[in-house]
Amino acid sequence: MATVRTKKMGQILVEAGVVSAEKLEMALREQRQTGEKLGTALQRLGICSEKAIAQVLAEQAGVECVDLRDFDPVQEALEKVPRDFCERKVVLPVAVTKSSLKVVMANPLDLELIDDLGRMTGLYIEVVHAPVSEIRDTLLSWFGMHEGDDADDNALIAEARAALAGGAKLDQSNSPFVRLVDQILLKGVVEGATDIHIEPEEKVLRVRYRVDGSLIQGDTLPGELLPIVVTRMKILAEMNISENRVPQDGKIVFDAGRKQVDLRVSTIPTVHGEGIVCRILDKETLLLGLPKLGMPAAMEKSFVRDIERPHGIILVTGPTGSGKTTTLYATLQHLNRPDTKIITLEDPVEYELPVINQSQIDVPKGYTFAKGLRAILRQDPDVILVGEIRDQETAQLAIRAALTGHLVFSTLHTNSAAGVVPRLVDMGIEPLLLSTSLVAVVAQRLVRRVCSACAVEDQLTAEQRDFLEITEEQAAGAKIRRGEGCPLCRITGYRGRDAVFEYLRISDTVREMVAASRGAEEIARAARADGQRNLRDDAVAKMLAGKTTVDEVMGVTA
Repeated sequence: MATVRTKKMGQILVEAGVVSAEKLEMALREQRQTGEKLGTALQRLGICSEKAIAQVLAEQAGVECVDLRDFDPVQEALEKVPRDFCERKVVLPVAVTKSSLKVVMANPLDLELIDDLGRMTGLYIEVVHAPVSEIRDTLLSWFGMHEGDDADDNALIAEARAALAGGAKLDQSNSPFVRLVDQILLKGVVEGATDIHIEPEEKVLRVRYRVDGSLIQGDTLPGELLPIVVTRMKILAEMNISENRVPQDGKIVFDAGRKQVDLRVSTIPTVHGEGIVCRILDKETLLLGLPKLGMPAAMEKSFVRDIERPHGIILVTGPTGSGKTTTLYATLQHLNRPDTKIITLEDPVEYELPVINQSQIDVPKGYTFAKGLRAILRQDPDVILVGEIRDQETAQLAIRAALTGHLVFSTLHTNSAAGVVPRLVDMGIEPLLLSTSLVAVVAQRLVRRVCSACAVEDQLTAEQRDFLEITEEQAAGAKIRRGEGCPLCRITGYRGRDAVFEYLRISDTVREMVAASRGAEEIARAARADGQRNLRDDAVAKMLAGKTTVDEVMGVTA
């Protein structure tokens, strides 16, 4: 009976276009070996996300599947159902009227739970659906914003100080020291931070979180807790706790409630003690798929066509923290098929991907990108990812691999897509070889998204319109918005980020210019004349649609 249900679910996903028949067969073979559910296998292999599966199955059941990012917390609705009940039953109240309560449920066919909610609230229950993980994340985020949180943090800090003064040991599993560090890390995950900064000063230990590209203040701990916090972090990251004079790197697999996240930990000695930064790596963000990256439709169509070529080199450029890794991993997931051998060279391997062979660079031991690339070419790959082209030797090997029948992806640090050409020529690549092997270049940045909870209409000034080259016709049909600031967005007016893209497709015209070693500005003008959009074009389009602000576009694309 279980086999029939599994097959039916697979057929539904294939018919909905969520999974190809080829990748479904791959997941079914994997499932037969592991004994896990088909949905779990599909997610673990990176074939499709939990959200995609939930949406298709909800449609089959005749229930609306919602995106919880489109909802803002409504205090009156949250107060209708106790927090512990919501967490235990995985249910989330999102809206309320005089006669009804809208709730998000992981299992919308649980009639007993619907009856319980009706009796508890005295209201008609309107049910919509979202995946378990999204409901739990949102519960943690919304209920975590209550005013009592600061008081709880202060009580835990006071408990840790008292324990330190009383000679308590760190190795006690439920000691206040352990709980304090766990709370610091958990808050970073809940806040959606990309990095957690633990910074020693003369008298205090400061915690800050990088959220949407900006640092926000966390707890301020008394300075005497520094040694115990650093030691606990080092133990978790499997570092040498007796060494505090040189930088160290480590990794933590942190249990953040319903999911595990990887933390890449780095320490550095400062004048007041060791500073720590934890990069939060949430693998779920990589299962969005190419359509969720936010490329304009025409650009995405060109990109998909180009990444499915049998050979050539495709480069992604942008500053640190601009989303290059997410774009490349989504690309590899798209190409990941049973008949395709994919090998990566990374420094470091940020996320472990199923079925893909990932290799980590170790420069102190002599394992460089160039040396690894030579070895990879003897491994019979179809697709190669080189984490970054840093030197002439790596660049030449990558170009040679693209010319000998391999599809190569890599990153390069330049200010624009067209800037890749003079950069590689400066690194010693022959312009003719570059023009023959280069398929496309993606440049990207991240812009902060307007907080929907406090968004209001905004206006363009004449100076802004001229600076961004916006026509009166575009301005007339625009939906310009800005956030006024609210508790949900921490008074910033922004919540979340979107990528903006520039796509340099190597057309015949551009190819001739690359072969002639023309400059970046000349190549960019030719691409624009050919109808290709640059970073500002995409950013302005998102601004006109009300997704980001005028200030953000002007700042990011200046």
